[in-house]
Formats: sequence, structure tokens, C-alpha cells
Amino acid sequence: MDGYIIKGIGGFYYVKTPDGVVECKARGIFRKQKRSPVAGDQVTLAVENGAAVIAEIATRKNVFVRPPVANLDVLFLVASTTQPSPSTLVLDKLSAIAVDKGVQPVIVCTKGDLAEADFLEKAYALSTIPFIRIDYATGEGLDAVKEWISGRLCAFCGNSGVGKSTLLNALLPEAGRETAAISQKLGRGRHTTREVTIFEAFGGRIADTPGFASLEAGRAGFIPKENLEHAFPEFGPYLGQCQFTGCSHRSEKGCAVRAALAEGKLSQTRYDSYCAMYDEVKDVKDWEQPRRQEPKL
Repeated sequence: MDGYIIKGIGGFYYVKTPDGVVECKARGIFRKQKRSPVAGDQVTLAVENGAAVIAEIATRKNVFVRPPVANLDVLFLVASTTQPSPSTLVLDKLSAIAVDKGVQPVIVCTKGDLAEADFLEKAYALSTIPFIRIDYATGEGLDAVKEWISGRLCAFCGNSGVGKSTLLNALLPEAGRETAAISQKLGRGRHTTREVTIFEAFGGRIADTPGFASLEAGRAGFIPKENLEHAFPEFGPYLGQCQFTGCSHRSEKGCAVRAALAEGKLSQTRYDSYCAMYDEVKDVKDWEQPRRQEPKL
């Protein structure tokens, strides 16, 4: 029987199947292979000694270590216009990690009633990242978020105070009670504030990821300098057009990316973020680069 993991806790996994949710453990072979099932994994179940077990884990589209979740399609980056003020560098780091892992970033701007969102919107107008303004008074933007959720596995990421909980409550007024009930039922009340739980909504699925704020902007989200240009998709049309092979797009002559920037075809704040991120990793040797981690059992 096939299904997907909606929660894992204490060595037990809860798999949504066509016949309902099945509680099971994973075969020991995964531990030997240093592979760990996580929420979002597509799995195949079998029966051993009268109990259901996870027999196979399908090939993943991607996997995040903190929080442990696999096969994300969309990552909503929730940013407020003020309190706290937005940092385009933080947003660009998070969006770059998402793109590097094959996830579509979508910026959701909150607190537009407290400060203008024009600065943020302008910063991403020339990027390929969708930008959604939320107005709770009129409901503006909520339908656009729901459309992105439909048919996809999504998660919401945002620093404390940006209004992530308010946004989720506006989208799903019953979600707080529902997710608490799911956690209580599936996790028996243990560590329910730290575990990822996936629930269905708007024709898609939402990964409730407590503490999903900084994502993996440290070692686990490391992007080598040679891959960084691809994490800014709007650079795409200009890659390969530079005068020098291996152009870093920072100071070289004949750089097509910098030419596009000068012509107003690229965002200055996005380019500045690229340069800052490049400077952070440019001196890291191949052998110093962190390995792609697997979540622990």
C-alpha cells in the first residue's frame, strides 16, 4: 500500500493512505543506510509480524533537515512591512536555498496597513519570485495564496513577529484546532510543538512546521559559489553571455549580468544580495563544503 508520511515522532510514522492513516515503524535497513523517513515522504507499506512497516521510500524531489520535511513544492516567505522591518538579504538567502532545492519561493507581504509595501514589491518586481500582498480587512491576497497551495505541498517560513500565525489563521480559521487535534491524536501529545505535521487544504497540502524561521541558512543550506548564480533565476537569460568563462558577475569586464543590472533589467537589491552571498562562500574549498545532510531517525 502506498501513501505519504504526515507525521513522524518517537520512531513511529503516520502514513496517509487511501484507506486512512496507518501507524507504523520503518524497516531497520533504513538506519543501516543512514536514511530517515520524514514528513512528506512518499512511501510503500508492507506487513511484517502482523504490523505495518515502511518498506520503501520513493525518490525525493528534495529534503530539508531542519525542519525535517521532504518533497516541498512551494515555500511561502512571510515578510512584514514593519515590526520587524524586512531584510531583503534574509529573504534572498531563503529564496536561494528554496530554488537550489527545487522549491518555488513565494513572498507574502503582511502588515501593509502599518507601512507601505512598495519597497518590498519593487525589490522583487524584476525577479521571478511571485509577490503577494495581504490585506486582512479586504481579504486581498488570500485567494492568491490558496491558488499556490492547490495541488502542491507547501510550507510557511518567516521570522518571529512577521504574522505567520495570523496569516495561517486567516487562511484556515480552524487550522489551529485541527492541527492541535491531529498532533494530539497522532503524537499522543508528545513534543507536539516541534514535529512537522502535514494536513490537506485547498486541494493541496500544508506542512505545519513549528520553528520554521531561519530555514537552513547556515551549513545545511550551503550553496557553492559556482551554483549561486542559478539560485537567482532572473540571471538565467544572461548566463553564458559573459565575456569570460566562470564569471562571478561582480567585477569582471564584459559581464552580461552587470550589463543587465546597469540597464535596469535586474533588481539592485537582489544583485547586492547575490554579491553578499558570493563573498560568504567564495573562499570555501571543496573539501570544506558541508555534505548534504539526511534527517536523523
